[in-house]
Amino acid sequence: MTNLDAIDKKILDILQRYGKISNVELAKRVNLSATPCQERVKRLEREGFLIGVYAHLNPQKLNAGLQVFVEVSLEKTIPAVFEKFADSIKYLEEVLECHMVAGGFDYLLKIRTADMDEYRKFLGREITSIPGVIQTHTYFVMEEVKSTHLIRLRN
Repeated sequence: MTNLDAIDKKILDILQRYGKISNVELAKRVNLSATPCQERVKRLEREGFLIGVYAHLNPQKLNAGLQVFVEVSLEKTIPAVFEKFADSIKYLEEVLECHMVAGGFDYLLKIRTADMDEYRKFLGREITSIPGVIQTHTYFVMEEVKSTHLIRLRN
């Protein structure tokens, strides 16, 4: 974060909270005129600090109310097996997040489906059929206490 000044951080914070904000309104909130503000946003994009602005959708309204976390263990922890798993999982739309982790298993997946029946079919058809997967453990979310995309911008 060495390239960010206080205005850059304020721009990033506002955009991560209010992605639909107009450039004119953003400029007002950071005490800049519209053109310099827009130039800063473009620079932040170019330098990789800002990678996109997205809508936050309501999964309950979109038939994706079941959220699960799945631990995945692979038979071998070698680069070729990791690569094959990553290539297989990337395009599965039900998988919201996939993290390689250290510990008692290899990957942690965050998945959303309509219901238990759809999840069970998805697990068997997609996850356990990936070459190298030897075990999964599923954790069903009973209550989502906190879910955010906001990143604390430190000095």
